[in-house]
Amino acid sequence: MNSGLWMRRLGALILKEFRQIVRDPSSYLVAGVLPLLFLFIFGFGISLDPGILQLAVLNQSGGMQSRSLEAAFANSPWFQTHPVRDMDEAERLMRDSVVQGVLVLRQDMDAALQRGNAAEALLVVDGTEPNVATFIQSYGQGVVLRWQETFLPGGRPAEAALRLEPRIWYNPTARSVHFLVPGAVTVIMTLIGTLLTSLVFAREWERGTMEAMFATPVSRCQLLLGKLIPYFCMGIFSMGLCSVTAVLLFDVPFRGSVAALLLLSSVFMCCALGQGLLISTTFRTQLVAAEAGLFSGFLPALLLSGFVFDINSMPPLLQAVTRLIPASYFNTCMRTIFLAGDVWPVFLHALGFMALLAAVFLGLTYHNLQKRLDR
Repeated sequence: MNSGLWMRRLGALILKEFRQIVRDPSSYLVAGVLPLLFLFIFGFGISLDPGILQLAVLNQSGGMQSRSLEAAFANSPWFQTHPVRDMDEAERLMRDSVVQGVLVLRQDMDAALQRGNAAEALLVVDGTEPNVATFIQSYGQGVVLRWQETFLPGGRPAEAALRLEPRIWYNPTARSVHFLVPGAVTVIMTLIGTLLTSLVFAREWERGTMEAMFATPVSRCQLLLGKLIPYFCMGIFSMGLCSVTAVLLFDVPFRGSVAALLLLSSVFMCCALGQGLLISTTFRTQLVAAEAGLFSGFLPALLLSGFVFDINSMPPLLQAVTRLIPASYFNTCMRTIFLAGDVWPVFLHALGFMALLAAVFLGLTYHNLQKRLDR
């Protein structure tokens, strides 16, 4: 076949698909509105940072040292304290979710410190929220250590034998939005690539236009590329929109290069599109195809990619499953390119797996895309 004719037919198919996308109002929703909505939800509405922790303080001692420790908690940027008269009041506040922890300074605290002995304080935390309980314990220990370095009986400054100086790399402020927003881009591109393209051939079957397409002289390769290229462009547009929004609106640092971002996004988009098109050529109804795209693409990207839940904290079996999910590799790359920069040993490993999976998906799609009606 003449190459010019082949390209004209492919161009006509691409133009047809673009016109269908433009005429479909849901395309604007998926390509523009939905990505921004996702970013706003994960950037503004969801935070893994502890915020201000509410702490009830029961000072049973009342001496100088116990009052200074109580003031140290009150002046801490992590705690808002609520003085209580007895343990019953503290239990009521915790039961009503007014406070998340109770600090009990026992009666013998000041006397023990004056004698030079060790004293104990009780820190009770609400275990219904394990992350918050961990924050209260860690920050509470930090306040106590800093107080011990400053005050001894008689108010003399203390010199600690060993000081641990923590350093946080890549995300010095430890803001959760800096890793939630790049992870949200992974979920958004999976949504566009897998869930949206899982409907394209199924929609043609339901509308009865697939038979007309089979009657034309277009080849399977032209049919595949005619569906692939428009949605690839839509996905790259959404990725660019999300990346610009992440940097300008959420102040997420971008330390990598645009070329690396485009390369990673392109390979992952081919992988996600291949998965969606494979689903679309396997199922001929949009409802079944959408469910398959949801369960095989969107939910694993949301739950098993490391976007919210740390992969290393998962059971070994689930960790093995995450190694087969392309979104887990792309999520790692997105956080790396935003927060650390171009780390090519990480990128090359992910690119190799995603490219292999894209070739498998697109090859199976090409095999399923038979110009026959008896399938």
